[in-house]
Amino acid sequence: MAEVLNLPQGIAGLLAIMAKLRDRDGGCPWDLEQDFASIAPYTIEEAYEVADAIDRNDLGALKDELGDLLLQVVFHARMAEEQGAFAFDDVVAAISDKMVRRHPHVFGEASVEDAQAQTVVWEELKRREREAAGETDSSALAGISRGLPEWQRAVKLQKRAAAVGFDWPAVDPVIAKLHEEIDEVRVEFEAVAAAPDDAAAQARLEEEIGDVLFVCANLARHGKVDVGAALRRANLKFERRFRAMEMLAAQDGLSLAELPLEGQDAYWEQSKRDERGDG
Repeated sequence: MAEVLNLPQGIAGLLAIMAKLRDRDGGCPWDLEQDFASIAPYTIEEAYEVADAIDRNDLGALKDELGDLLLQVVFHARMAEEQGAFAFDDVVAAISDKMVRRHPHVFGEASVEDAQAQTVVWEELKRREREAAGETDSSALAGISRGLPEWQRAVKLQKRAAAVGFDWPAVDPVIAKLHEEIDEVRVEFEAVAAAPDDAAAQARLEEEIGDVLFVCANLARHGKVDVGAALRRANLKFERRFRAMEMLAAQDGLSLAELPLEGQDAYWEQSKRDERGDG
């Protein structure tokens, strides 16, 4: 198609397409209305769709989703170029310089023993870069983006704290802490039930549920489990089984919505048995 439109091939063609879409004279009205803030949610969504294609091991979809994600980079770079801030080539140069700078064991004379040692070096190099940029925050937690999904930020905070020794030595204390936090959630649920209009009680419940989620993230970290991947798989499993419930009910001429919880649970258990093959 690029050849038909007499556009250059490769990344140059994609840059030319985006420039045309953003052209005030004959461009796309929707693209012209966008700014960094309005495009940011699409950028995040495309990154998740890349992860989903990887989870499904669908390389055809992965190719398409990577293209969609690349388009997001090109879109942001084009808007920045229009403002005279930077262009796509500057983005490429910046990340290329960063990769060389942060891999002295590959592009220089340094050496590392293994991936774990490299992670330590990586974090130290990032700390030096922040210092050189004039950042005054000397905390071990400095530089962790507040724009991350909160589960991902929780894991990063925990990893940074663990790097200076603030961590449980094994998984058993983490599980014990999880039970403790669940007990505290139960207490706050009772408080909210007793005073449903009490904003302070609701705030305490939110805080305790947050503590449970934070400990769950820590539990996943100790188990070397990616929290996002685990939750995605749990979501997929729930969706798969729920859709199976709907089909089973429909085969019996029923709708889930018209069944009591006990009847719905029966279909849920059947969907699990069918999935396991022991129906």
